[in-house]
Amino acid sequence: MSACATVVCNLIPKTASLSRIPLFAGLSENEIQALAQRAVERRFAPGDALFREGEPCAGIFLIVEGSVKIFKTSAGRCEMMLALETAPSTVAELPLFDGGPYPASVRAVEAVVSLFLNKADFQQVCRQYPDVALKVLAVVGGRLRHLVGVVESLTFGSVTGRLARLLLDASRQAGADEFDLPTHQELASRLGTVREVVSRNLARFRAEGLIRIQGCQLRIQDRAGLEREAELQG
Repeated sequence: MSACATVVCNLIPKTASLSRIPLFAGLSENEIQALAQRAVERRFAPGDALFREGEPCAGIFLIVEGSVKIFKTSAGRCEMMLALETAPSTVAELPLFDGGPYPASVRAVEAVVSLFLNKADFQQVCRQYPDVALKVLAVVGGRLRHLVGVVESLTFGSVTGRLARLLLDASRQAGADEFDLPTHQELASRLGTVREVVSRNLARFRAEGLIRIQGCQLRIQDRAGLEREAELQG
């Protein structure tokens, strides 16, 4: 096989992966290929850091397989999870444009296959194809709205109410009353509290018949009651 043919074969899985990422939905074949030619595959095991808060931005990560956690760390080393991103998705869009460092840390939750685009290469593609930059701005806007919601929840809501809303949201995402229950530490990270507080609230929800927990599965038994908790404690 010629060198040219080898390059084309290597591009095929990259272009297919890029086409599935919402950020690049609707881009032309030429635009996708321009990105694929510059993308480098990087793999991460569960728990590996893709990058850490404060590090200079080297580029953007396109999550092809697996999921990652975006989080901030306090001076006391407590983690506050900002978002959980599952493939196909992207992380580290904002610092591509403002010139600043990574504003948060990202860690692999499960085995991750990603495509990495160098900052300079990505900016070159954006200059060549302006629609790419517009789509990135739309994603950044969505993240900003999500963060505003996180700040509002932390500022005005009790842990009990936020936990009730989190469980209701997880049920909606799963499309069922029963879904996989994250660890108590992960729930605490999402809510900006400690594991013991989460455990106490889950125990109360169980005692009141709002939920049932069996192994790693949680089932909402009384949705109306859990919704009242979300409203009354909010």
